[in-house]
Amino acid sequence: MTATPQSIWNDVEQIRSQSPLVQSITNFVVMNNTANALLALGASPAMVHAEEEVADFVTIASALVVNIGTLDQNFVAGMRQAVHVARNLGKPIVFDPVGVGATPYRNQISRELLDLAPPTVIRGNASEIMALAGLNARTKGVDSVHGSSAALDSALQLNAELGSVVVVSGAEDYIVSADQVATVANGHPMMTKVTGMGCTATALIGAFVAVNTNSFQAAVHSMAVMGLAGELAARRSPGPGSLQLNFLDALYQLTAQDVAAHLKLGQL
Repeated sequence: MTATPQSIWNDVEQIRSQSPLVQSITNFVVMNNTANALLALGASPAMVHAEEEVADFVTIASALVVNIGTLDQNFVAGMRQAVHVARNLGKPIVFDPVGVGATPYRNQISRELLDLAPPTVIRGNASEIMALAGLNARTKGVDSVHGSSAALDSALQLNAELGSVVVVSGAEDYIVSADQVATVANGHPMMTKVTGMGCTATALIGAFVAVNTNSFQAAVHSMAVMGLAGELAARRSPGPGSLQLNFLDALYQLTAQDVAAHLKLGQL
Protein backbone atom coordinates (compact mmCIF):
# COMPACT_ATOMS: atom_id res chain seq x y z
CA MET A 1 0.00 0.00 0.00
CA THR A 2 1.50 3.30 -1.07
CA ALA A 3 -0.63 5.27 1.40
CA THR A 4 -0.33 5.04 5.18
CA PRO A 5 -1.56 7.13 8.10
CA GLN A 6 1.90 8.71 8.25
CA SER A 7 2.05 9.50 4.53
CA ILE A 8 -1.42 11.05 4.72
CA TRP A 9 -0.39 13.18 7.65
CA ASN A 10 2.83 14.24 5.91
CA ASP A 11 0.76 15.66 3.05
CA VAL A 12 -1.60 17.44 5.44
CA GLU A 13 1.37 19.07 7.13
CA GLN A 14 2.79 20.09 3.75
CA ILE A 15 -0.52 21.70 2.77
CA ARG A 16 -0.72 23.55 6.07
CA SER A 17 2.85 24.80 5.85
CA GLN A 18 2.95 25.64 2.13
CA SER A 19 -0.65 26.86 1.66
CA PRO A 20 -0.62 25.97 -2.05
CA LEU A 21 -2.71 28.11 -4.38
CA VAL A 22 -5.43 25.94 -5.91
CA GLN A 23 -7.18 27.57 -8.85
CA SER A 24 -10.77 26.32 -9.02
CA ILE A 25 -12.97 26.83 -12.05
CA THR A 26 -16.04 25.37 -10.43
CA ASN A 27 -19.79 25.79 -10.32
CA PHE A 28 -21.93 28.48 -8.74
CA VAL A 29 -23.55 26.01 -6.33
CA VAL A 30 -20.35 25.11 -4.50
CA MET A 31 -17.93 28.02 -4.82
CA ASN A 32 -18.29 29.08 -1.19
CA ASN A 33 -18.23 25.50 0.13
CA THR A 34 -15.12 24.45 -1.74
CA ALA A 35 -13.23 27.66 -1.05
CA ASN A 36 -13.90 27.29 2.67
CA ALA A 37 -12.91 23.62 2.63
CA LEU A 38 -9.58 24.46 0.99
CA LEU A 39 -8.98 27.18 3.57
CA ALA A 40 -9.90 24.87 6.45
CA LEU A 41 -7.45 22.26 5.17
CA GLY A 42 -4.72 24.87 4.88
CA ALA A 43 -4.65 25.58 1.15
CA SER A 44 -5.33 28.88 -0.61
CA PRO A 45 -8.28 28.96 -3.05
CA ALA A 46 -8.60 31.13 -6.15
CA MET A 47 -12.08 30.95 -7.64
CA VAL A 48 -11.05 32.44 -10.98
CA HIS A 49 -12.79 31.54 -14.22
CA ALA A 50 -12.78 34.59 -16.54
CA GLU A 51 -11.03 33.86 -19.83
CA GLU A 52 -9.23 37.19 -19.61
CA GLU A 53 -7.29 36.25 -16.45
CA VAL A 54 -7.28 32.48 -16.00
CA ALA A 55 -3.93 32.11 -17.75
CA ASP A 56 -2.29 34.56 -15.36
CA PHE A 57 -3.61 32.63 -12.38
CA VAL A 58 -2.54 29.26 -13.76
CA THR A 59 1.03 30.52 -13.94
CA ILE A 60 1.08 31.21 -10.20
CA ALA A 61 -1.19 28.34 -9.06
CA SER A 62 0.11 25.04 -7.77
CA ALA A 63 -2.82 23.08 -9.21
CA LEU A 64 -5.88 23.61 -11.41
CA VAL A 65 -9.33 22.20 -10.60
CA VAL A 66 -11.95 22.15 -13.38
CA ASN A 67 -15.57 21.35 -12.47
CA ILE A 68 -18.32 21.43 -15.13
CA GLY A 69 -21.29 21.67 -12.77
CA THR A 70 -22.82 24.91 -14.12
CA LEU A 71 -21.69 25.29 -17.69
CA ASP A 72 -22.05 28.36 -19.86
CA GLN A 73 -20.05 29.80 -22.75
CA ASN A 74 -17.92 32.05 -20.54
CA PHE A 75 -17.07 29.28 -18.10
CA VAL A 76 -16.17 26.94 -20.94
CA ALA A 77 -13.91 29.53 -22.57
CA GLY A 78 -12.10 29.98 -19.27
CA MET A 79 -11.79 26.22 -18.81
CA ARG A 80 -10.28 25.73 -22.25
CA GLN A 81 -7.78 28.52 -21.71
CA ALA A 82 -6.80 27.37 -18.22
CA VAL A 83 -6.37 23.71 -19.25
CA HIS A 84 -4.28 24.73 -22.24
CA VAL A 85 -1.92 26.82 -20.10
CA ALA A 86 -1.74 24.23 -17.30
CA ARG A 87 -0.80 21.55 -19.83
CA ASN A 88 1.96 23.70 -21.29
CA LEU A 89 3.31 24.55 -17.82
CA GLY A 90 3.07 21.00 -16.51
CA LYS A 91 0.70 21.98 -13.68
CA PRO A 92 -1.49 19.22 -12.20
CA ILE A 93 -5.08 19.25 -13.45
CA VAL A 94 -8.01 17.76 -11.51
CA PHE A 95 -11.22 17.25 -13.50
CA ASP A 96 -14.74 16.77 -12.13
CA PRO A 97 -17.23 15.76 -14.87
CA VAL A 98 -20.34 16.77 -12.92
CA GLY A 99 -23.48 15.41 -14.56
CA VAL A 100 -21.71 14.06 -17.64
CA GLY A 101 -24.07 11.72 -19.47
CA ALA A 102 -27.07 13.92 -18.68
CA THR A 103 -26.91 16.14 -21.79
CA PRO A 104 -25.08 16.12 -25.15
CA TYR A 105 -23.53 19.52 -24.38
CA ARG A 106 -22.04 18.27 -21.11
CA ASN A 107 -20.66 15.23 -22.92
CA GLN A 108 -19.17 17.39 -25.67
CA ILE A 109 -17.39 19.77 -23.30
CA SER A 110 -16.05 16.89 -21.22
CA ARG A 111 -14.58 15.24 -24.30
CA GLU A 112 -13.08 18.54 -25.50
CA LEU A 113 -11.36 19.11 -22.17
CA LEU A 114 -10.04 15.54 -22.03
CA ASP A 115 -8.68 15.86 -25.57
CA LEU A 116 -7.05 19.17 -24.73
CA ALA A 117 -5.06 17.71 -21.81
CA PRO A 118 -5.39 14.39 -19.99
CA PRO A 119 -6.11 15.29 -16.37
CA THR A 120 -3.78 14.29 -13.58
CA VAL A 121 -6.81 13.07 -11.61
CA ILE A 122 -10.46 12.57 -12.57
CA ARG A 123 -13.05 12.34 -9.78
CA GLY A 124 -16.70 11.52 -10.18
CA ASN A 125 -19.48 9.34 -8.91
CA ALA A 126 -20.07 5.94 -10.51
CA SER A 127 -22.55 7.14 -13.12
CA GLU A 128 -20.28 10.00 -14.17
CA ILE A 129 -17.22 7.79 -14.50
CA MET A 130 -19.19 5.22 -16.49
CA ALA A 131 -20.61 7.89 -18.79
CA LEU A 132 -17.20 9.49 -19.25
CA ALA A 133 -15.80 6.13 -20.29
CA GLY A 134 -18.50 5.90 -22.95
CA LEU A 135 -20.65 3.22 -21.37
CA ASN A 136 -23.84 5.28 -21.65
CA ALA A 137 -24.63 5.02 -17.97
CA ARG A 138 -27.91 6.49 -16.78
CA THR A 139 -27.64 9.56 -14.63
CA LYS A 140 -30.19 11.42 -12.52
CA GLY A 141 -28.94 14.97 -12.82
CA VAL A 142 -25.70 15.06 -10.85
CA ASP A 143 -26.62 12.07 -8.65
CA SER A 144 -25.35 8.56 -9.28
CA VAL A 145 -27.73 5.70 -9.91
CA HIS A 146 -24.91 3.17 -9.54
CA GLY A 147 -22.79 2.01 -6.62
CA SER A 148 -19.12 2.96 -6.81
CA SER A 149 -17.94 -0.63 -7.42
CA ALA A 150 -20.00 -0.77 -10.63
CA ALA A 151 -17.70 1.81 -12.21
CA LEU A 152 -14.42 0.01 -11.54
CA ASP A 153 -14.04 -1.31 -15.09
CA SER A 154 -14.86 2.14 -16.48
CA ALA A 155 -12.25 3.71 -14.21
CA LEU A 156 -9.65 1.24 -15.43
CA GLN A 157 -10.66 2.03 -19.02
CA LEU A 158 -10.25 5.77 -18.47
CA ASN A 159 -6.89 5.23 -16.83
CA ALA A 160 -5.71 3.12 -19.78
CA GLU A 161 -6.96 5.72 -22.27
CA LEU A 162 -5.72 8.88 -20.57
CA GLY A 163 -3.15 7.85 -17.97
CA SER A 164 -5.16 9.75 -15.36
CA VAL A 165 -5.67 8.54 -11.82
CA VAL A 166 -9.43 7.94 -11.58
CA VAL A 167 -11.41 8.35 -8.37
CA VAL A 168 -14.89 6.83 -8.09
CA SER A 169 -16.55 8.27 -5.01
CA GLY A 170 -19.40 6.67 -3.13
CA ALA A 171 -20.11 4.80 0.08
CA GLU A 172 -16.70 3.28 -0.60
CA ASP A 173 -14.27 5.24 -2.74
CA TYR A 174 -12.14 3.55 -5.39
CA ILE A 175 -8.88 5.14 -6.50
CA VAL A 176 -7.50 3.61 -9.69
CA SER A 177 -4.10 3.79 -11.39
CA ALA A 178 -2.46 1.56 -13.97
CA ASP A 179 -1.20 -0.96 -11.41
CA GLN A 180 -3.05 -0.19 -8.17
CA VAL A 181 -6.60 0.10 -6.88
CA ALA A 182 -7.08 1.51 -3.39
CA THR A 183 -10.30 1.77 -1.42
CA VAL A 184 -11.35 4.27 1.23
CA ALA A 185 -14.35 3.37 3.37
CA ASN A 186 -14.43 6.48 5.56
CA GLY A 187 -17.36 8.86 5.43
CA HIS A 188 -20.99 9.00 6.54
CA PRO A 189 -24.36 8.67 4.72
CA MET A 190 -25.39 12.15 5.92
CA MET A 191 -22.75 13.61 3.62
CA THR A 192 -25.06 12.84 0.67
CA LYS A 193 -27.57 15.32 2.13
CA VAL A 194 -25.18 18.27 1.77
CA THR A 195 -24.86 19.68 -1.72
CA GLY A 196 -21.44 19.75 -3.31
CA MET A 197 -19.62 17.25 -1.13
CA GLY A 198 -18.29 15.52 -4.25
CA CYS A 199 -17.13 18.85 -5.62
CA THR A 200 -15.43 19.52 -2.30
CA ALA A 201 -13.59 16.20 -2.60
CA THR A 202 -12.35 17.25 -6.03
CA ALA A 203 -11.12 20.58 -4.68
CA LEU A 204 -9.24 18.84 -1.88
CA ILE A 205 -7.57 16.56 -4.42
CA GLY A 206 -6.24 19.76 -5.99
CA ALA A 207 -4.55 20.66 -2.70
CA PHE A 208 -2.97 17.24 -2.32
CA VAL A 209 -1.62 17.00 -5.89
CA ALA A 210 -0.15 20.47 -5.32
CA VAL A 211 2.18 19.08 -2.64
CA ASN A 212 2.61 15.44 -3.71
CA THR A 213 3.89 14.51 -7.18
CA ASN A 214 2.69 10.91 -6.73
CA SER A 215 -0.80 11.56 -8.05
CA PHE A 216 -2.18 8.16 -7.04
CA GLN A 217 -1.00 8.61 -3.48
CA ALA A 218 -2.24 12.20 -3.41
CA ALA A 219 -5.70 11.08 -4.55
CA VAL A 220 -5.84 8.35 -1.91
CA HIS A 221 -4.72 10.81 0.76
CA SER A 222 -7.32 13.40 -0.20
CA MET A 223 -10.22 10.94 -0.27
CA ALA A 224 -9.14 9.58 3.11
CA VAL A 225 -9.06 13.07 4.64
CA MET A 226 -12.40 13.93 3.03
CA GLY A 227 -14.04 10.80 4.45
CA LEU A 228 -12.43 11.17 7.85
CA ALA A 229 -13.58 14.77 8.19
CA GLY A 230 -17.11 13.82 7.18
CA GLU A 231 -17.16 10.90 9.61
CA LEU A 232 -15.87 12.97 12.51
CA ALA A 233 -18.27 15.81 11.71
CA ALA A 234 -21.28 13.49 11.58
CA ARG A 235 -20.64 12.38 15.16
CA ARG A 236 -21.56 15.83 16.42
CA SER A 237 -24.15 16.78 13.81
CA PRO A 238 -27.88 16.12 14.30
CA GLY A 239 -28.55 16.98 10.66
CA PRO A 240 -27.01 18.10 7.37
CA GLY A 241 -27.05 21.80 8.23
CA SER A 242 -24.75 21.36 11.18
CA LEU A 243 -22.75 18.73 9.28
CA GLN A 244 -21.74 21.35 6.74
CA LEU A 245 -20.33 23.57 9.48
CA ASN A 246 -18.78 20.74 11.47
CA PHE A 247 -17.13 19.33 8.36
CA LEU A 248 -15.08 22.52 7.98
CA ASP A 249 -14.15 22.41 11.65
CA ALA A 250 -13.14 18.75 11.35
CA LEU A 251 -10.84 19.56 8.43
CA TYR A 252 -9.30 22.42 10.36
CA GLN A 253 -8.89 20.41 13.57
CA LEU A 254 -7.80 17.10 12.00
CA THR A 255 -4.87 15.50 13.82
CA ALA A 256 -2.43 12.70 13.13
CA GLN A 257 -4.14 10.76 15.90
CA ASP A 258 -7.50 11.06 14.11
CA VAL A 259 -5.98 9.65 10.94
CA ALA A 260 -4.25 6.78 12.71
CA ALA A 261 -7.30 5.85 14.79
CA HIS A 262 -10.08 6.04 12.19
CA LEU A 263 -8.56 5.39 8.73
CA LYS A 264 -10.35 2.69 6.70
CA LEU A 265 -7.97 2.06 3.82
CA GLY A 266 -7.80 -1.03 1.62
CA GLN A 267 -6.40 -2.33 -1.63
CA LEU A 268 -7.81 -4.60 -4.36
